Amino acid sequence: MGFVYFLLRGPGIFGFHNDYYNGGIGMLRKGIFGWASLTIAMALATPAQADLIFTSAPRDSEEKEELIYKPVVDLLTKATGQKVKFKYGDNFLVYQSEMRKGTYDIIFDGPAFVGWRMNKMQHTPLVKFPGNLVFVVAVKNNQSKINSVKDMAGRTLCAFPPPNLATLMILDEFDNPARQPLILESESFPLSYKNMVSGKCAGAILQKKLFENLDKDKQAAKAIFTSKPLPNQAFSAGPKVTPEMRDKIVKALLSPEGLAATAKMREIYKAPKLEAATVEEYQGLGRLVRNEWGFEH
Repeated sequence: MGFVYFLLRGPGIFGFHNDYYNGGIGMLRKGIFGWASLTIAMALATPAQADLIFTSAPRDSEEKEELIYKPVVDLLTKATGQKVKFKYGDNFLVYQSEMRKGTYDIIFDGPAFVGWRMNKMQHTPLVKFPGNLVFVVAVKNNQSKINSVKDMAGRTLCAFPPPNLATLMILDEFDNPARQPLILESESFPLSYKNMVSGKCAGAILQKKLFENLDKDKQAAKAIFTSKPLPNQAFSAGPKVTPEMRDKIVKALLSPEGLAATAKMREIYKAPKLEAATVEEYQGLGRLVRNEWGFEH
């Protein structure tokens, strides 16, 4: 700018007196300020990028999950004072990859992933569904060769594919990867029970209460293993969410407004309410995903 000013107001160049250019400096200034004003206006007109990203383990279509979590996102935006955007995980491979990259700031999913993020991503559990998660391995009543979970090594087990929590909990009982059950993938717990009873697989992994309900009348199976209780699914927040924001999120989710905002997701999981989560109950649960690709360390 100083050089331009010299050219326009100095002793002259090319033999001309610079009075000829006196009007030029005003036009130059107008051009510069006009350009700056245009740049600022364009910046203000550009939509602001979301400050925080919220997601949940993918279980349905993007359209359905957008509807389920929109009230939650609106509540989180109001509570934190920052724009929160829902990002769909597409599938578990994408979801897990983006999780490891630190793409997500607020996540709702199972205790194994919550525990892993606490250890690796500086996440803090905030709010959870009430109650514990307990799973069983069930076999047919007339099965005499399988009396413990260790007896399932090398045998077929109807279950959700990993990283489903129920399957991870059972596989955690086997120290040797070469001596594990063979997972026959199932789309639901009732289907796992049905296939086990019909003999399509030697055993099935089921939620404890669901197994008791399914087998109440038939009395066709028995539980040979019951897992330790685990804390339920939870919201966790990463390092971009300040302690003050975390406190506000907890208060918001536990309020009547939070109860309304989470109504759709609680209906899906049959959760009557939410309650505060603690670090201690999720500590160490990341070990459950240690054999999953990308979570080995």
